[in-house]
Amino acid sequence: MEWLQSLLWDSSSVAHIVLLYAFVVAAGVYLGKIKVFGISLGVTFVLFVGILMGHFGFTADTHILHFVREFGLILFVFCIGLQVGPSFFSSFKKGGMTLNLLAVGIVVLNIAVALGLYFLWAGRIELPMIVGILYGAVTNTPGLGAAQEALNQLSYSGPQIALGYACAYPLGVVGIIGSIIAIRYIFRINLNQEEENLQAQTSDTQHKPHMMSLEVRNESIDGKTLLEVKKYLGRQFVCSRLRHDGHVTIPSHDTVFNSGDQIFVVCSADDAAAVSAFIGKEIVLDWEKQDLPMVSRRILVTKPEVNGKTLGVMHFRSMYGVNVTRVNRSGMDLFADPNLVLQVGDRVMVVGQEDAVERVAGALGNQLKRLDTPNIVTIFVGIFLGILLGSLPIAFPGIPTPVKLGLAGGPLVVAILIGRFGHKFRLVTYTTMSANLMLREIGIVLFLASVGIEAGANFVQTVVEGDGLLYVGTGFLITIIPLLIIGAIARLYFKVNYFTLMGLIAGSNTDPPALAYANQATALDAPSVGYSTVYPLSMFLRILSGQMILLLMM
Repeated sequence: MEWLQSLLWDSSSVAHIVLLYAFVVAAGVYLGKIKVFGISLGVTFVLFVGILMGHFGFTADTHILHFVREFGLILFVFCIGLQVGPSFFSSFKKGGMTLNLLAVGIVVLNIAVALGLYFLWAGRIELPMIVGILYGAVTNTPGLGAAQEALNQLSYSGPQIALGYACAYPLGVVGIIGSIIAIRYIFRINLNQEEENLQAQTSDTQHKPHMMSLEVRNESIDGKTLLEVKKYLGRQFVCSRLRHDGHVTIPSHDTVFNSGDQIFVVCSADDAAAVSAFIGKEIVLDWEKQDLPMVSRRILVTKPEVNGKTLGVMHFRSMYGVNVTRVNRSGMDLFADPNLVLQVGDRVMVVGQEDAVERVAGALGNQLKRLDTPNIVTIFVGIFLGILLGSLPIAFPGIPTPVKLGLAGGPLVVAILIGRFGHKFRLVTYTTMSANLMLREIGIVLFLASVGIEAGANFVQTVVEGDGLLYVGTGFLITIIPLLIIGAIARLYFKVNYFTLMGLIAGSNTDPPALAYANQATALDAPSVGYSTVYPLSMFLRILSGQMILLLMM
């Protein structure tokens, strides 16, 4: 039976280490699916299973735990950065600025409440532990990893801050959802009325492509070319088909408009009324039954050499005799502006004769199998650059220790920049959502398992016999006070729709269970939009704020 004893207890055995991680991850993920009052902890349960195994003496060598923990964290935050990168900077535009300011308010108040309680308890809870409780209260695991990385820089040897995180996390999830419910009843919100208001609001402000058939009625544009009409109107639109004297053609910039011509136009929804008023009245016409055999097809961009080029540079009309009406990216239709930058993974809507459309498909790639192969070079180039950036010491006046972004902050910043600007350097940043999620989940479960196993040895002594209940209560206050304050400001001052507010609260805490609860409350996508708008900045601030607290105050 020596083989079994070695397999279970030899902390230096590769088989023991792999077996331990496999059990902790499998059991944690399975138990995390169990719902209590409709709420589940998800992959975070891996942390609790790891603590349990560590408590009973199942562990691994410290240097191995540290390596697996840091590698998992790097993989997780880098994949998050790639996902949020394309929308990180655009999330500050228009209404997104208000939502992001509110999210920043929640982050700042979380920190303020945590530090206020730290001073109120007069040193009963150490600063590193209060940071661990803070991250459990806001259900942000990457921030916990970044804080631990900062503690490594400071050679911290005190209690594992993951214990505070573990105590605060369950009530953190409950508190976030509870705050959403409390705001609804405090302000007596009628869900049906909120849906009606939101639908009326989105119908006025949406910027999705709008398609319509028009008949030319404006005599002032009779005999003018399409290019001249665009200059007179001053609005961007695409004219993909023109019917003159019963015959259909694909118009170019030199095509002449005549009174009575019928055209098919794609433009921004905001510009639809102006385009129609300038050109002529909207009509109903079945373009598929006209004399010119044309097709409209979504073509997938898969060739790396197309990545980063604008629609205007591709010259689809002059080279292929087709028109591009819109581009679908990550499930969202974008108007085909000539300055729109194409990226691998885009789906381009092309209208033209079938043979011409086929030539465009060959130029763009349109090979789905190419997207099944992950762009592994971009991932590891990004991680390489992220580690370099994270290890770069930055000196600030008055701070004795140089500040570093660390193994979490460096890869995150580089991933966001690559996700947004990588196409300018011919880096293909596209990965399928399933591939991104797989890498993220592997990274986070490895991190949580390592933290739990290492912290488990002192769990009972530190939490159960110590200040565990104080940790729980502190975390709950950190969770609910900022959410109720910012929720009230958002409703009373900024008049934020309740469903958008639900997404804002979930996104500012980067909490998927809260988003799942919000999505169950309505068929509209407002919670998801609010979540995705504030998620990038919130994640960025969460990861960096804990490091800054520790580096500035310890």
